[in-house]
Amino acid sequence: MRPPGRRSAFSRRPVEPPDRRGGRLADNGGVNVLAPLLTAEGRALLDAVRGTAPADELAVATRLRREHPADLVSAALGQARLRQRAAVKFGAEDADRMFFTPNGVEQSTRASVAGYRAGRMRALGVTSVADLCCGIGGDAIALARAGIRVLAVDRDPVTAQAARANAEALGLSELIEVREADVTEVDTGGYDAVFVDPARRGGRGRVFDPEGYSPPLSWAVGAALAAPRAALKIAPGVPHEAIPAEAEAEWISDGGDVKEAVLWFGTGDPGAVRATLLPGPRTLLGSGLPDPRVRPVGRYLYEPDGAVVRAHLVADVAREVDGGLIDETIAYVTADALRPTPYATAYEITDQLPFNVKKLKALLRERGVGILTVKKRGSAVEPEELRKKVLTKGQGPHSATVFLTRVAGAPTMLVGAPAGPDVTAGGAS
Repeated sequence: MRPPGRRSAFSRRPVEPPDRRGGRLADNGGVNVLAPLLTAEGRALLDAVRGTAPADELAVATRLRREHPADLVSAALGQARLRQRAAVKFGAEDADRMFFTPNGVEQSTRASVAGYRAGRMRALGVTSVADLCCGIGGDAIALARAGIRVLAVDRDPVTAQAARANAEALGLSELIEVREADVTEVDTGGYDAVFVDPARRGGRGRVFDPEGYSPPLSWAVGAALAAPRAALKIAPGVPHEAIPAEAEAEWISDGGDVKEAVLWFGTGDPGAVRATLLPGPRTLLGSGLPDPRVRPVGRYLYEPDGAVVRAHLVADVAREVDGGLIDETIAYVTADALRPTPYATAYEITDQLPFNVKKLKALLRERGVGILTVKKRGSAVEPEELRKKVLTKGQGPHSATVFLTRVAGAPTMLVGAPAGPDVTAGGAS
């Protein structure tokens, strides 16, 4: 089923070759030269500075510069900092062996997400992938670990060098071939699938227009349609009307945070929409339901996972819990009964108040609430500012959650507490 607004314009539009189609050359700051770190001396220095705390860097640098070139010591310390940052995405064990650029750390895929995607590729029967715009190789690593042969392509020489070094460092060189090239000039005909991760950041920060990606989304779609199977990684905020009708669209979250959207081609389910929650995975496949009805606030409030909201599948969650919306523009679902769903977090609501800071402060003082979680949808109030206004030191040992939102169009505060992990997102079996 194709949701309203989906179109097939990309399949009909001739693909023009704009100048940026090959991907922008990365601006990787002062850590652009990796070659010295790949030497025996460079690797020994990386071992020596592993785990160096920021407060100790000056002392460590002073000591090491007595025996090593100053530039090499600086590069090693810079790489150590990047590895520490990358541990969140790749895990400390892999990050401590890998090589990064500043852009590479910022733009690379979290290992859990890349692993999930690689698993889907493998399940589709894919044995070889052309990874276009491969970056420092995070996705190529996940694909290779799934037993898939990978051609990893990036036009930036330092980035390609990092990808090659990472394949070697993790023992995956036999499965990963790294090529420094313009992705638009690479023949992908010998591969089962194409994976494209266009650059979505420019000199002024994030790029929100899919045609501003590097290469543009229209070129990536053209490459996908020419392959037996394909996956395109795009920003989760992509407009649904920009998604081609030939694609299956999937939004992925990890630990409750939305990480990306993926356009799948060749899965046999064009026009499908799904939300996938990691760890798990737990996948909600859209059924094309109309918007849920608006109803009065019941005993329970369900906060759908961000991937569900981005995928426009709140109606599917509302059906699961037999609930409705509190407002036609707000993605909160309310119901009278507590029902298990992995796709939303449930809260038991104890109070419903019109927005009034003084009344909220008095209520929290009366309940002895000293720990307050503030959530908002459809409100301009900053949670931290509200918390400062309504809590006083030593107010009490109890905790509560307040939702700043709209109910049937009116600014409202809903006060409650989590209903229990056994029926919330990530907790259902």
